[in-house]
This record gives sequence, structure tokens and C-alpha cells, in this order.
Amino acid sequence: MSTKKQVTLNGEPRSFAAEATLLDIVHELALEPERLAIELNRAIVKREKWDTTVVDSEAEIEVVQFVGGG
Repeated sequence: MSTKKQVTLNGEPRSFAAEATLLDIVHELALEPERLAIELNRAIVKREKWDTTVVDSEAEIEVVQFVGGG
């Protein structure tokens, strides 16, 4: 049985699996990784590190989705 950890995601409390990485969270939110930027505890995390960056309990995550248009 996996435990959950509490984080703040875009200002809202959320819970994710204890071993969740940033990429796991992106997939759970059904977002397209190519169109995102992620800040973890006020530091931008490069996309190539999302799959190895495990999120700590009480982490603050900001996900920004780029939207095209004209």
C-alpha cells in the first residue's frame, strides 16, 4: 500500500503517491509535458529532470501551461 503526501499545487492542497516524481504528477493531471514549465519550491526544474525529481511532502509546485494563439 502506497502512502500519500500532501503538496501545494498552484496554490491548492493536493495529495500524490509518496514516491511521485514531477513527471508522475504531470501524467496524473493529464497534461502535455511539451507545453509546461514547472517550478518546485520556487526553482524552475528542467524538463529532462522531471522523471528523477521526487517531490517531498509539503512541496510547493507551480505548473504553467503554455497556450498558443494569435
